[in-house]
Amino acid sequence: MKKIITPKEAAELIPDGASVMFGGFMGCGNAHKTVAEMAALGRKGMTLISNDASMQKGPDGSTFYGIAQLVHNKQFDKVIASHVGLNPEIAEQMNAGTLDVTLIPQGSLVEMIRAGGAGLGGILTPTGYGTIVQEASHVHSVVDIDGKPYLLERPIKADFALLCGFKVDRAGNVWYKGTTRNFSVAMATAAKTVIVEADNLVEIGEIEPENVMTQGILVDYIVSGKGA
Repeated sequence: MKKIITPKEAAELIPDGASVMFGGFMGCGNAHKTVAEMAALGRKGMTLISNDASMQKGPDGSTFYGIAQLVHNKQFDKVIASHVGLNPEIAEQMNAGTLDVTLIPQGSLVEMIRAGGAGLGGILTPTGYGTIVQEASHVHSVVDIDGKPYLLERPIKADFALLCGFKVDRAGNVWYKGTTRNFSVAMATAAKTVIVEADNLVEIGEIEPENVMTQGILVDYIVSGKGA
């Protein structure tokens, strides 16, 4: 049985300066309750690792949807993401010199996270070769394989992965609904501490074994959901 905690307790686990992977796509699939507590807590100097930076207007009518709250509060010093165009505050903070932004193609980013979780030394990709990407800090070197150049890009790990599952059982097994699955499966392997917020907390056995997407052995804490 995993330790079940409140959103506030989850937020309190994450200190200033922590690197945090956030699952979800455009805010859908963010751990909304815990993110709201992180915003209230006001942690600073964090690194955001995510597909995107969510949106200023959410589908539920909210302002600063999901992790956009943390961006608005200037709680990140660094962002590693694929697509941030839906949150103009990222560009504003970057242009003001208060936010370091690293953009990585979506496929490369998820592979770098997967490599971090698998203990690999990096990934090889031709994407970005011959461009300014070669000079980026996440690129180790150029490697020639059978006469074709590839970028060797470093693996990505984090202090925390903050994920959200539609169904989470009390052993920590997770089922994600639709595209909210996103990078979450890889992120659960690449962080020192994994926190999963449950939309619905269910009993062990209520998720069919073949439908488990993140195994409970990877999860450290469960944030209680509607079914708690």
